[in-house]
Amino acid sequence: MRSRYTAYAVGHIEHLRRTWAPEARPHDLTLDAERRWLGLTVRHVEAGEAGDAEGFVEFVARSKRGGRAERMVERSRFRYVNGQWLYVSGTVPVG
Repeated sequence: MRSRYTAYAVGHIEHLRRTWAPEARPHDLTLDAERRWLGLTVRHVEAGEAGDAEGFVEFVARSKRGGRAERMVERSRFRYVNGQWLYVSGTVPVG
């Protein structure tokens, strides 16, 4: 999760592609060059330990675009495949 946030922050598209589950990966991935990422807070981690096949991470990512501060809150699902965690999907937590 943290490496994917960092990849967004520094514009490392190849790392994002490499860590995205193939069936969920966007065909054309472009990043918003005007968005400045300000920080990541991991709120909750479920599973994702050694021996787990999948895990979930709830986080808040803060950014700024055009002078306007924004927060992205997501519960991300990851799957462990061939020694690597892959991002599968994300949902906005309720409540």
